[in-house]
Amino acid sequence: MAKYPVVVYGASGYTGMLIMDWLIDQDIPFTAVGRSAKRIKEMMAERVVRLESARYDIVEVNHEVDELVKVFQGSKVVCNTVGPFVNFGMTTIEACLKAGCHYLDTTGEQGFMLQARDEYDELYRQAGLLLSPSLSYMYTYSEIAAELALETPGVDVLETAALARGPRTGAAGVTVGSTASIFELFRSKQFYLWENELMEHPVGTSFNIASPDFFEPVFALPWGGTALPIYMQRDSRVRSCTSAVGFYDNKVMRLVHGIGEKWEAEYKHLNEQEQDAVIKQLVDSTTPTMPPRERTTLQRTVDFAIGRGQLAAVRATVRGITPYIATGAVQTAAVIKLLENDTNAVGFASGCKAFGHRYLLGFLEQRGLARATVEEL
Repeated sequence: MAKYPVVVYGASGYTGMLIMDWLIDQDIPFTAVGRSAKRIKEMMAERVVRLESARYDIVEVNHEVDELVKVFQGSKVVCNTVGPFVNFGMTTIEACLKAGCHYLDTTGEQGFMLQARDEYDELYRQAGLLLSPSLSYMYTYSEIAAELALETPGVDVLETAALARGPRTGAAGVTVGSTASIFELFRSKQFYLWENELMEHPVGTSFNIASPDFFEPVFALPWGGTALPIYMQRDSRVRSCTSAVGFYDNKVMRLVHGIGEKWEAEYKHLNEQEQDAVIKQLVDSTTPTMPPRERTTLQRTVDFAIGRGQLAAVRATVRGITPYIATGAVQTAAVIKLLENDTNAVGFASGCKAFGHRYLLGFLEQRGLARATVEEL
């Protein structure tokens, strides 16, 4: 049984530790949960800031529903970072429901999100609990931009992009877990929203995004489609939504695009075990170790949403830094609201719907992690 009201599941991972950083900053006690208590203790001692002032507990658990329920009971919110979520997420969602906990995670894996929505939306709603995937930089910043664009009357079509830069190359600084999720997307369909229906991106879809923030067009990909088309499908204000992700390093993005084409040509028809081996080899070869903590002078982001209506046109931009650190902040902003029983939605809902995009933006702006601008076009 959890000793504290917040559980960080996957606590020895890069993102889990950053969530704990922010919980400590906000003086919120937590239970750190994972497969190995020894590993959690070692990584927390090495990576978590201000640990000496924290109130926390460490619990070791197997990734099984009944065991997770026992650990989660007594808590109010579970921040889940155990991915790829299409492989592991549903177990945690089931356990949270049975334990009576709100569920938050960081993923935008569309297949997982659709399964979570279809199987658990009503169950969580009846229980008065929030089921909110994709509370992280890559999806929440773009959603904030989209919500800012939707403040303009008449906007009903959205195009969004999340563009990020790391040290030396765009991919540097990506975590092992993120890399595994990225390559896992090769097995999944990628959707955009068109006239209120989810439509599949053709294989090989890419975008060349010309933005005033960059000297050259940015080569971007659907990145699994992202969370936004899934959330916007049930938003009565939105008819269509297409989202993309790009790094400033076009060579890295073209490399990922090339791996996707190779998957279609050579790996798509392999059995699941053979595909698992391919993905493991890709992860091991591209991200062998946990990256260092982000630096504000290196990791910078630009997320924007172009909103169009019959006559309306607007561009909302959210500029930011350190996307993984920002993810920890977004998760903590959500935790604060849930601990206060202050949420606008239960069941399957995005962070912006549950807590308000202005609240999340304000939380980030106050901590120097983001700044937003809106301009009519």
